[in-house]
Amino acid sequence: MSVPHEEEGRVIPISAAPSFAEPEPMARLLAFVRRRVTGDYEVDEFGYDPELTDKVVLELIRPLYNHWFRVEPVELKNIPDDSGALIVANHSGTLPMDALMLQVALHDEAGRALRLLGADLVYQLPFLSHLARKTGHTLACPEDADRLLRKGELVGVFPEGFKGVGKPFSERYKLQRFGRGGFVASAIRAGVPIVPTAIVGAEEIYPKIGDLKTVARLLGLPYLPITPFFPLLGPLGLVPLPSKWMIEFGEPIRTDEYDPSAADDPMLVFNITDHVREVIQQLLNELRLRRGHAFPPFL
Repeated sequence: MSVPHEEEGRVIPISAAPSFAEPEPMARLLAFVRRRVTGDYEVDEFGYDPELTDKVVLELIRPLYNHWFRVEPVELKNIPDDSGALIVANHSGTLPMDALMLQVALHDEAGRALRLLGADLVYQLPFLSHLARKTGHTLACPEDADRLLRKGELVGVFPEGFKGVGKPFSERYKLQRFGRGGFVASAIRAGVPIVPTAIVGAEEIYPKIGDLKTVARLLGLPYLPITPFFPLLGPLGLVPLPSKWMIEFGEPIRTDEYDPSAADDPMLVFNITDHVREVIQQLLNELRLRRGHAFPPFL
């Protein structure tokens, strides 16, 4: 019921009067903090915390995704709605920004959480290791990959590893070696499709023109890059260049036609690995042409 009242000589209904109720965003923030303090939130057996990932970590990354790199995902129809799949992508960019942008793309555009398989180095660093687990990442080992895929999760892998993310700018968009194909064996054992994925844009964010190898060895790092702006400009040199990104999800490659024991056939695994690599390289070549100039004017 609306009861009238007076305000500066006017009669207005109470329902139209100014509301002094707690703002909704602030209420959500307080509820979030309350859940964190009381422990009223869920993590899975790998340590994945969906609420923290969506409400904090991805929220911090989204401005880069939407406004700095202007990421454009292509062929999202190739991502299964609710079943397991292995997302296999090229790796580049000196720092692994491509992993973060891929995670945002699948979460926000396809409604799927991406469980990335990370290198050993990630889990040797105390803070980064804890954060990686919280955001759904896990160690790149067959046991973890198999368990996630059998649970119906979307699992992401970068078979090039540090060879891809740390390659010089002169070798941009040229895929490096894919290792021994452990990701293919995991997909076969779980009977899930492999989705070849091409990421264009990451190569230009930190053009690597050199490597401080001696310093990298002292720090226990695979490389320490020299770019046109780092270390010359100090911390400012760590700001990524605003290249235009596109991510294309290719036609899924089925593995359910093989018996799980086929994962132990090294020749079959090698052939599928080589095929996936060729598909991604072709996608990269085509997507790079579609993307056009790496630094189009901001709209």
